[in-house]
Amino acid sequence: MTARDQLIQLIRDEAVFHGDFTLTSGKRASYYIDLRKLSLDHRAAPLIGDVLLDLIADIPGVAAVGGLTMGADPLANAVLHRGLARGLAVDAFVVRKEPKDHGRGRQIEGPELAGKRVVVLEDTSTTGGSPIKAIEALRKVGAEVVAVAVIVDRATGAQAAIEAEGVEYRAAITLDDLGLTPQ
Repeated sequence: MTARDQLIQLIRDEAVFHGDFTLTSGKRASYYIDLRKLSLDHRAAPLIGDVLLDLIADIPGVAAVGGLTMGADPLANAVLHRGLARGLAVDAFVVRKEPKDHGRGRQIEGPELAGKRVVVLEDTSTTGGSPIKAIEALRKVGAEVVAVAVIVDRATGAQAAIEAEGVEYRAAITLDDLGLTPQ
């Protein structure tokens, strides 16, 4: 069983909740995919790292991965650690929602990213708002955003929004993989 297959099974078993939910986007849904529950789980984190590394494996020269805190933080760390196990030098970064108002006043924490090829990560994508905020902040510091890599795409417009920013969109798992329908 591949890492992707194992991750799909874990998501189905432990991260899909049915009920009445309001998503970050403000949209209502009859199910919620709580990938933070799994991204911080010892069984799922290595699988997430492997699945995301496989998803971006054909993109040359990726120096770092990360995204908007807090959802992307454990994903970036999983990729960093699984990449190291594969002999890859992929760093992680964190994008704050707003620049700090003290210290160095940084919005992006981690390695210097000017002139570097980076991939923005997201756990579950609905509208693409979080990755777009990360893309804007990364472009301000001179990073080259080469893709957005998402674990689960909710098929609700995120891909079109990301591609409208001129960035390639990649999703590892679809709703169909989870036995769910778009809402």
